[in-house]
Amino acid sequence: MTDPLLFRIEKRALRLDAHLAAAHPAISRSRWKQLIEEGHVALNGKPILKTNTALSPGDELRCTLPPPAPVGLVATDIPLDILHEDADLIVLNKPAGLVVHPAPGHAADTLVNALLHHCADLQGIGGELRPGIVHRLDKDTSGGLVVAKNEQAVAALVAQFSAHTVEKEYLALVWGTPKKPAGVVELPIGRHPVHRKKMTVTEKGRPAVTRYETLATGPLASLLRVRIETGRTHQIRVHMAHLGHPVVGDTTYGRARHGLPEGLSIPRQMLHAHVLKIAHPRDARPLVFTAPPPPDFLAAQRILTGPE
Repeated sequence: MTDPLLFRIEKRALRLDAHLAAAHPAISRSRWKQLIEEGHVALNGKPILKTNTALSPGDELRCTLPPPAPVGLVATDIPLDILHEDADLIVLNKPAGLVVHPAPGHAADTLVNALLHHCADLQGIGGELRPGIVHRLDKDTSGGLVVAKNEQAVAALVAQFSAHTVEKEYLALVWGTPKKPAGVVELPIGRHPVHRKKMTVTEKGRPAVTRYETLATGPLASLLRVRIETGRTHQIRVHMAHLGHPVVGDTTYGRARHGLPEGLSIPRQMLHAHVLKIAHPRDARPLVFTAPPPPDFLAAQRILTGPE
């Protein structure tokens, strides 16, 4: 149990939950609602359970914050390539093959398990001792990923992603050479009507915008710089396949006629989150992180398009 938080109402205030959220923004309003209803907030020495209680000048609030509850996940010692870390967030270069969230078949070998082992200063999210995953990369996509350590950081980062102010730049190896060396794909993406684990371009989908620029070309493939203005599931993979240039190694959206050259093995989709630009969740200072491409990506690039 941490030391209690004490507040004295100096002037006319908002309702209880709104006042606490404004006075202590590191805890979200929904979490304050939960704390109030669980009896962790006292008004003038008496527990108060109603979130909409009106406050008056001279009122005193005493808030006891329970320690974050364990989430029943295994903390696993998995090596992490850390690009930046402070009290509010951690930015890492995720390797291909690492699943972000525990799921059937991946109970203890995910990024969340690794972060539970690495981060001794997690402050809890929603009352649970866990890292704040605010965006994801597919299992077989490598590159930059930011994770929040506390509720204030989660709220600030989620707001940035929702407002599309986060800049995400990828490197993608795609089969063939786009007719236009640079362009914008602005086509909605939604769930495939038949293959429910796949996404597709569909009028019933959500808006999706992908910008690309060709950096290098070879007889078989091209290296693209790709920026996404939205964060739809499998967005780059779906848009590139729709253009007729699937991501190299993508067995979900690739086509048979884009088979690999004899003797060449591509272990995964050649998509890498290269640059991530965010505002720091505490003071809004701009941060730019560059995640170097891994050896398998560079090897495929050399073979398919020439030296990097």
